[in-house]
Amino acid sequence: MFERLKKVFNTTDKLGAGLSPLPAEPQDAASEWAKARGFSYSGFGGGRSFRVEGEVGSKPWKLERGRSSRDYIRGDELRARAELKVNDDAAVLIMNRALKEELEIKTYEMYTDTLQTTADPSLPEELRWLAMYAEVGWDSVSSAFWKRYSVLADQKAYAQAWLSPSLANLLMSWPEPSPSAQMPFMLMLLRGKSYLRMQYTPADIPTLDHATKIFTGSCESALQGFGADIAL
Repeated sequence: MFERLKKVFNTTDKLGAGLSPLPAEPQDAASEWAKARGFSYSGFGGGRSFRVEGEVGSKPWKLERGRSSRDYIRGDELRARAELKVNDDAAVLIMNRALKEELEIKTYEMYTDTLQTTADPSLPEELRWLAMYAEVGWDSVSSAFWKRYSVLADQKAYAQAWLSPSLANLLMSWPEPSPSAQMPFMLMLLRGKSYLRMQYTPADIPTLDHATKIFTGSCESALQGFGADIAL
């Protein structure tokens, strides 16, 4: 299982790749926010790109803002990663349902266009996930959540261990003006690491703050949920 995931997701760890400088604008607001939250902050490129770093459960994490490296994310992107060292076999993906539907269309086009499939080995790994993992759900999570998000996993028990009630609540509690349900958003637990990737819209401090809470909350849920063996 581990070797298969390593091969399929071998580009996910390149967190800093493709974050080119953006047009200049003051970084004071993000810097002050990070300072107030006790995070380390560094701007780069002379523009609005930045990196924030912190710890959750003694595990380091980092979040960056920069230009998107995915064609389904328009404009700026927030992406984050934490090395949690939890169950390497667990693979769980939470994405907004609109993005899942968009990726399904691209996946279909990929498999029906032989020329594209053979000529473009750089197709994003997200297009493979839909074929690898089944969508799962359960009654203890609200119908409103399932209307907005899709959860894919290789084992339902892994998804239930990670998607705690507190994490589900954070995912449904965006501050106003909140990102729309159509905004590309993805939260991942792969190879013992937690990842976030999302379109940064609206690009404001409340959205940045809540996205960070969701990401660190996902790390806490993983550390707690996989602290004991999961029965499959």
